[in-house]
Amino acid sequence: MSRTSRTSRTLRKSRRSGTSRRAALFALPAAALLALIPSTASAYPNPGRVTGSVVTHDPTMIRTSSGQYLLYATGGGIASKTSSDRTAFSAGADAFGSRPGWWSTYSSVPEAWAPDISYQGGKYLMYYSVSKFGSNTSAIGLAGSTTGRPGSWTDYGVVYTSSSSSDYNAIDPNLFVDSDGKWWLSFGSWWTGIKMIQINPSTGKQLSSNTTRYSLASRPTGTKAVEAPYIVKRGSYYYLFASYDTCCAGTSSTYKVKVGRSTSVTGPYVDKNGVSMMNNGGTPVLESHGSVIGPGGQSIMNDVDGDLIVYHYYDGNDNGTPKLGINLLNWSTGWPVAY
Repeated sequence: MSRTSRTSRTLRKSRRSGTSRRAALFALPAAALLALIPSTASAYPNPGRVTGSVVTHDPTMIRTSSGQYLLYATGGGIASKTSSDRTAFSAGADAFGSRPGWWSTYSSVPEAWAPDISYQGGKYLMYYSVSKFGSNTSAIGLAGSTTGRPGSWTDYGVVYTSSSSSDYNAIDPNLFVDSDGKWWLSFGSWWTGIKMIQINPSTGKQLSSNTTRYSLASRPTGTKAVEAPYIVKRGSYYYLFASYDTCCAGTSSTYKVKVGRSTSVTGPYVDKNGVSMMNNGGTPVLESHGSVIGPGGQSIMNDVDGDLIVYHYYDGNDNGTPKLGINLLNWSTGWPVAY
């Protein structure tokens, strides 16, 4: 699940472990639903069964009006996969057949990380990040497509940047569109944590009348390792999912997914115990268990049978190969529980 050759991509992504890092209904086949039932009882569920091309990193997934699943992920010109049943996945071409020239300013490779796909106003949008190894010289880009298919994307250029003098890192973007029509982009990795800006729906870029950079989550003591934000609203609460600790070290990875909630999109977000996510808070959603090591790089997708958490993990039974994980989420307690 990751960079140039899968090994070298994982190595490049491990830069985050101290410096930087990284949605027409249709009837799902019964087999696809059964595939999401964990195979063993555990404090955390095993990933649902997926087959085919399952090596991935930082997956984002959407279901088209025809019922096909499109998945994009870290690596190359943004790697792609497709599935008709959410179980069997096939590798596809990169999103960009020709990588945008501006990428070279932020990455010597160059390649893109941690895409975020959504469907807004009759068009697919994809935010993504480009960064230099071991630095926060980074940029968030935006592309659009009428089909969402690989090779169909038009790049709209830079949305937001960070530099070596910044106290944040402009990677791991996630677009959240609120019920009032306002657009918000969360992002961030390490440094002073997760940030948010308001987006102009007409341009997909920062709203000129509100240039505030909000802070949503931070780890002021100990490790700075919090990244990969994803926001959803359920009921009266906004929920902020994030990945904590160290990614991309194979079976040595300590990645995990935590969540907090707020009555305002800009925070403050607190965990189940009332601890602020600005002060190391976060309620666990997925952690390492058995051969499932370092789950993270998550996105949340609403499907016909409920919400899904889509993520990568390192397979302890396969030399730490990064693989695709999919589980359903139960919200009955007011907090997301993976099953």
